[in-house]
Amino acid sequence: MKKIFALLMIFALMIMTGCGGSSGDTPKKSDADGEVKLGTLKHLNVTETLLDNYFKQASARMSKTAGMYAPKHVFFDNMTSMLAALQSGQIDAISTYDSVARYLLAQNADLETVKDRVPKVSDAFCCAMLQDNDALKKEFDDAILKITADGTLKQLVKTYVTDADFNALPAVEMPTFDGAPTIKVAVTGDLPPLDFVTADGKPAGFNTAMLAEVSKIIGKNFELVQIDSGARAAALASKEVDVVFWVAVPLNDTLAPPDCDKPEGVILTESYFTDEIAHVALKK
Repeated sequence: MKKIFALLMIFALMIMTGCGGSSGDTPKKSDADGEVKLGTLKHLNVTETLLDNYFKQASARMSKTAGMYAPKHVFFDNMTSMLAALQSGQIDAISTYDSVARYLLAQNADLETVKDRVPKVSDAFCCAMLQDNDALKKEFDDAILKITADGTLKQLVKTYVTDADFNALPAVEMPTFDGAPTIKVAVTGDLPPLDFVTADGKPAGFNTAMLAEVSKIIGKNFELVQIDSGARAAALASKEVDVVFWVAVPLNDTLAPPDCDKPEGVILTESYFTDEIAHVALKK
């Protein structure tokens, strides 16, 4: 997979979602019937049509108060292909997270956030693993709760997200333990500075930094395996990897039923970060 950092250098205009920079109106509608095409990384247990229907239902409920628009969703396996589609006009905007948008906007003056008529919904970041790995889930849960309680997680958020220099994110040193079991973890690089891959192909960013702290606590080695976002569920189901980074649908019905995107047989750890969904488009 092409690295997101290299992609930013190649493309002069990029897009995703988030908060920061200038804010725009509803994205320009590109097709004949005036429907906004919204690119998003592939969901794993929800189809494009089902996601469209969730937004239509929410839009109908919120039209009087927020005027929320109901886009047509277009799924992509990775950020590379989604950004290329934006460049070519195949989609009108991209949906991602506030922190990711700020990362992209900080490096490209031709992007703007879309704030009007966008739902205010936050997703919870966690890790996913197969149901028969419940012992590993407990280790992760205990470690996440520990680094939350002692302030370590708060400092990681500050270092890699809220106060980060997005042009010089700190490197992540992953611990190693002689003779300890190795856990394979999927990293996509599609959500910088969260799930991030450097220009030389090394997984880094906030998720990896959080993982390093978990490794220190549970005393197990983590092998980072780079895959596309759209391949996460298959990699987990086939046991190519033991853990994937995940986001949990919020525990309300603002847009969709809770955990609607969680495949059967998958269990989720405690959440360690929340971020708001937002939409971004090329400046008009």
